[in-house]
Amino acid sequence: MKRFILLFFALATCSIAILAQPQATFKEMTYDFGTIKEANGPVKHTFELTNTGDKPLIILDAVASCGCTRPSFSAKPIKPGKKGKVEVTFSPIGRVGTFRKTVKVKTNCVEKVISLVITGSIIRKEQ
Repeated sequence: MKRFILLFFALATCSIAILAQPQATFKEMTYDFGTIKEANGPVKHTFELTNTGDKPLIILDAVASCGCTRPSFSAKPIKPGKKGKVEVTFSPIGRVGTFRKTVKVKTNCVEKVISLVITGSIIRKEQ
């Protein structure tokens, strides 16, 4: 009986350790720039996140769906309860009309890849 109880507590402790994970909770997953002017050049938006898990969160990489979109991110581990950011810069030059771009954020969370989306509409540069 004592062995059974010890085994139960050992398994429960291991299970809790396995469940301890970082968790990226973004304030928003999409952002609409609305209507922007091509002539005004690049626009930026910062996606804020909080590590709602109980282990440090690491953003390993952020990859955009095209060359007109450049992501940058917090390089240091984000401690539980602390905030981080992913900043997305979009260049509207030569891209008149509506757009929808995705940034895939790779992390050490259970959900390894998180997709962020920017949208909007571009008005042609005045000639």
